[in-house]
Amino acid sequence: MQFESLTDFFAMGGYAFYVWISFFVTFGSMAIIAIQSYVKQKTLLSTTLKEQERRARVKRAQQSV
Repeated sequence: MQFESLTDFFAMGGYAFYVWISFFVTFGSMAIIAIQSYVKQKTLLSTTLKEQERRARVKRAQQSV
């Protein structure tokens, strides 16, 4: 589909509201998922590192006894 002008492109043949809302919902959802994944990964990495440090301390304590 070709548009005569930029205004026609943004109007989307009278369906602009539905088209642009669907784009915003889609990309907004994708952004939320990406942010949640990043935060979850950082949390899991931090938790894993703390657990490894704790296990190393326990192991050192057991060896010194």
